[in-house]
Amino acid sequence: MNLSRYAIGLFTVLSVSSAAVAAINAQQQAVLEHYKAAAMSEDSSFSGFSAARGKTFFLENRTGGSPDTPSCTTCHTPDPTQQGQSRAGKIIDPMAVSKTPNRFSDLDKVEKWFTRNCQSVLGRDCTAQEKGDYITFLSSI
Repeated sequence: MNLSRYAIGLFTVLSVSSAAVAAINAQQQAVLEHYKAAAMSEDSSFSGFSAARGKTFFLENRTGGSPDTPSCTTCHTPDPTQQGQSRAGKIIDPMAVSKTPNRFSDLDKVEKWFTRNCQSVLGRDCTAQEKGDYITFLSSI
């Protein structure tokens, strides 16, 4: 009988948690759908986002942007489940959606940071595919 009560309680907790996550995931999915449409417009051979490409993009050092920010990891650390720090010393919440569940849920905010950080790291705007790959990677961990 105690096991049944435990199972019912656990089911209730999981149901409530799943509902909260579903709402957040719906917002994030809408952001990804935006980038999917843009990626298809940019490249007719676009076949979907890739967490593996997103991970490479996140970790790779670049030479096109500012020498002070050769990669995303300059501020966000190589471990996206950990806090990062801006060059000005401001703490940045972990990039991994598992640690910061509301990450990538507001398109205007996502675009603001991609615009700023892509220029800093790459010296250019990120493509829609790069943005989608990046979000897909950080949503997978």
